[in-house]
Amino acid sequence: MSQRGNDDTIGSDGPSFVGIKFCQECNNMLYPKEDKNQKVLMYGCRNCEFRTLAESSCIYVNKIMHEIDELTHIVADVTSDPTLPRTEEHPCPKCQNREAVFFQAQTRRAEEEMRLYYVCTNQQCTHRWTE
Repeated sequence: MSQRGNDDTIGSDGPSFVGIKFCQECNNMLYPKEDKNQKVLMYGCRNCEFRTLAESSCIYVNKIMHEIDELTHIVADVTSDPTLPRTEEHPCPKCQNREAVFFQAQTRRAEEEMRLYYVCTNQQCTHRWTE
């Protein structure tokens, strides 16, 4: 097994990698255990009596690395909002309905460029798109 170098450092988001630790005595895997008296995290071997203090209190890291489509966050109920502007110059690409509600949403891209989001006012369609 290869050991990872600097990937197990603790950053502002917490540790980026938590590896498997092995016993120095018998080379079996160490398991996290709590020392309730001292209130610290330990790693212990289930084969022998080896124990060691954990460098970090994190025992597991689950990083979700997918981006969510920003159009899925737009609720179709915005079509009934009387305060939003409407246009007939941008027909729906799905059903060709002429009227659509449009707005600019606060997204991470908002600093980079102004992006208008459109929602079809056809209640059977309510397709969302951007141009």
